[in-house]
Amino acid sequence: MASKSGYLYLILCILFWASIPVVSKKILVELNNLQMLFYSTIFSFIVLGIILLIQKKHKIMKKYSAKDYLNMAFLGFLGTYLYYVLLYGALALTTAQEGFILAYTWPILVLILAFVILKEKVTLKKILAILVSFFGIIIIVTQGNIHSLTLTNFSGDFLALSGAFVFALFSILGKKYNFDKTVSAFIYFLSALIFITITLFIFSTPKIPSLNIWIWLMFNGILVNGVTYIWWFKALEKVETSIISTALYLTPFISLIYIWLFLDEKILLSSILGLVVIVAGILIQSYKNRK
Repeated sequence: MASKSGYLYLILCILFWASIPVVSKKILVELNNLQMLFYSTIFSFIVLGIILLIQKKHKIMKKYSAKDYLNMAFLGFLGTYLYYVLLYGALALTTAQEGFILAYTWPILVLILAFVILKEKVTLKKILAILVSFFGIIIIVTQGNIHSLTLTNFSGDFLALSGAFVFALFSILGKKYNFDKTVSAFIYFLSALIFITITLFIFSTPKIPSLNIWIWLMFNGILVNGVTYIWWFKALEKVETSIISTALYLTPFISLIYIWLFLDEKILLSSILGLVVIVAGILIQSYKNRK
């Protein structure tokens, strides 16, 4: 039985993850992708370290073995470093429309991996619900012109799908290991900070951004990428995976609202239609058979 707090954590993740397009647009005016990830990861690491101390979770860190910390570091490599490298690489090579749709196959992959790794039950209703909601994504991204969707760049498409698989695997393995949420999130971003620092100095150089960009970096690092990782695994722990996978498809529509508010782009009628289809998928998922 899913708890109310589980749904609250899920809603918070959706609300903050939906801001990624706006935040990225604001930051990438001055920084490249690696610089953005580097500074954001620093803020994520700092805020999670503070939370760790406030909750006095540093006292329980001794109970974990070296193998546990290696597992956490590996998960951090997957979900807080490699995922973003693949996603940004995909968006650099392919169209936003193409990359966005392929990247958002990860909730479907979460459901599949939950079945394969966690042995969670998969029903026809669950599959139908998530496919209906995914179709809503396609309507939104193609602006209703579904026939216009074509795959144009194999390398970009491969990176987008790889990124989707990586984040889905990260989520399911994180749920399987069930480490303390704060401790593990802290180690995830410590791991990511090490990897992104090495990557930055090999493929780019640090750059000091303006004050306005620092504000967006703090927001991204603290809330979009940082604290949400604690909430995400609490949601996975308390809410059925199939419900989470379907509800996550609300994220792109909420992104459009943020884009309308902060970037002055219009919300199209096709986006409203896409939202209706996404909600239909969620209702299918939520429907309980009555005897």
